[in-house]
Amino acid sequence: MTRLTLLALAGGAPALLVALLLLAGVDLSGSLKWALALTLLLCWSGAALVLRSQATFRLRTLSNLLAALREGDYSFRVRGSHRRDALGELVLELNLLAQALRAERFGDIETTSLLGKVMAEVDVAVLAFDPERRLTLVNPAGARLLGQAPGGLVGCSAAGLGLADCLDGPPSRAVSLPFRSRDERWELRRGSFRQRGRPHALLVLSDVSRTLRAEEVAAWQRLIRVLGHELNSSLTPVKSIAGSLLALVDRDPLPADWRDDVRSGLSIVATRAEALNRLMGAYARLAKLPPPNLAPVPVRAWVDHAVGLESRLTLEVQEGPDLMLEADRDQLDQLLINLVRNGVDAALETGGGVRVGWGTVRGSFELWVEDEGPGLASDTNLFVPFFSTKKGGSGIGLALCRQIAEAHGGTVTLANRADARGCRAVVRLPAETPTRPALERTALHFAP
Repeated sequence: MTRLTLLALAGGAPALLVALLLLAGVDLSGSLKWALALTLLLCWSGAALVLRSQATFRLRTLSNLLAALREGDYSFRVRGSHRRDALGELVLELNLLAQALRAERFGDIETTSLLGKVMAEVDVAVLAFDPERRLTLVNPAGARLLGQAPGGLVGCSAAGLGLADCLDGPPSRAVSLPFRSRDERWELRRGSFRQRGRPHALLVLSDVSRTLRAEEVAAWQRLIRVLGHELNSSLTPVKSIAGSLLALVDRDPLPADWRDDVRSGLSIVATRAEALNRLMGAYARLAKLPPPNLAPVPVRAWVDHAVGLESRLTLEVQEGPDLMLEADRDQLDQLLINLVRNGVDAALETGGGVRVGWGTVRGSFELWVEDEGPGLASDTNLFVPFFSTKKGGSGIGLALCRQIAEAHGGTVTLANRADARGCRAVVRLPAETPTRPALERTALHFAP
């Protein structure tokens, strides 16, 4: 403010000097000249002091506004904001800034309240740890998991809580917690975020024990139902034939054609036994699929090999880009051969054709097999093991295809075509090679 006062005095000094010179040249009495000179000096200094006072008031008002913003009080406003001068524009902009910060603060409060409600209501444990692996945040579900009140958990170390292993290893996996029952399985999801510039780890733990047990029971029920049906289908005629043969050999004398009857009965028994043997072999092959042995696979050569094995129908190949996959060639051969065989079986029913093609869709590899068959009557049980709508089908082809694709980190879908009659099978595989732990996690095992 001293500099502002000096500048105000310096600005009025030339006018004061001119006024004093003019006053000295005027024919007046000495006392009147001194009175007028004193009046000019008082007006000069008074104007400088008024300017200083006004500037000090405005600047202190702006300082109070900035202090209120710094302390989080966004309701403070400065009056007299206009764009007629630079200071008025500054006041107007600061008022608008306070209004924007107030609206943003209310939005943050509402968002935080909503997040707190969601965190309190979700039935999964959410925990956050700082770089020193000390708990900084826990929701009620997490407190129930740890068996303590939320207030007494903040600040505890991950090792003391029994969660140190959850902060290491793969970020997504199923784990058993040391302070819980061994029968319980928990799905772990780990992420990271920054708070006040420091990295934090976020753990999400959800109990999947009941879901896994329910799925396991359902899988066993389906398996027992299918195997029971197949066993009954084979054992019922075997039992009937065995009873007929026992009654035949007990007859005395034996009929003349007893050898033919025995041969026919034993042939039926051998046929049903072979069917059961094929069923159990198919089950063993599906249940013991090994993890993929990754190696470079040229797509064009892979497709040409699988298509060349089909001799019943000439297939149309819609060639795509020259790509290379990191996959298990033997398993991919088995997958594509099964899809091609299914397509040809369907096309032969209607006299249609089959097309095979490949390409890239949104960064992923995609291969399709289209047929001009009758289409699907229902897609409910397509991938259920041992379920088949084809006469003499084993019911493991599509289940095995899905298992191979998922073991490579991909998917298999089958649906009716929208543009024509028939089905379209699509195999999608990731462009990047999945890691070995991911391959082992995605591999399905039906064996107990």
